[in-house]
Amino acid sequence: MRPALLALEGVGSAYGMSQVLSGIALGVGAGEAVALLGRNGVGKTTLLRTIVGLQPMTGGSIVLDDTSIARLPAYRRARLGIGYVPQGRGIFPQLTVEENLSVGASALGGRRPAVTPDVEPLYELFPTLARLRARKGGVLSGGEQQQLALARALLGKPRLLLLDEPTEGIQPSIVQEIERVLGRIRRELGVALLLVEQHLDFAWSIADRYYVMQRGTIVRAGHTAGESPETIEPLLSV
Repeated sequence: MRPALLALEGVGSAYGMSQVLSGIALGVGAGEAVALLGRNGVGKTTLLRTIVGLQPMTGGSIVLDDTSIARLPAYRRARLGIGYVPQGRGIFPQLTVEENLSVGASALGGRRPAVTPDVEPLYELFPTLARLRARKGGVLSGGEQQQLALARALLGKPRLLLLDEPTEGIQPSIVQEIERVLGRIRRELGVALLLVEQHLDFAWSIADRYYVMQRGTIVRAGHTAGESPETIEPLLSV
């Protein structure tokens, strides 16, 4: 694995008395892409929310670039360089594309003076958004909303980007576009990726490594280059 950017050891999380995550150990190297796999309901979204600080931990450690972040609130984790694109995208439907993007710059916090965000590089990365900059987020298609959510997260200048089901409900042509953009994000910006994904072909096209979750724990890990997606598929029904 590349030099560690994110490291989890023994991480647990619960909703009330219901333990959802137990003993999670996971790592993401600098500039690396890692897929988090498993059927619905095994705790993948909860794990992402725990990493970004939206879900409290019941134990364990989370370290970002040698700094413990387990006790930090979500906004401070964002300012340290963690971006998050949630399942459902989380855009503001009554704001325009340009206004949605301006919100993403708030994650910069003290890392950069408060100035009007430079969105032009993002419009080059997402040309569809350039054409739709004055359109409200709520009338965009699912694929357009996903591109907007990605662009907004990138305005926070993340070193690590967490993606929850980036291809869910999106037509194949836009899935290919998202695959292209994620490749450029890694190559040109050096951003590491941790993505929850149900479509194994897409995950294999993006990720260097994978983890499989079952019932709130990691049950398997490996390198995508050394395995076929078909060998993993039976594990995703448990």
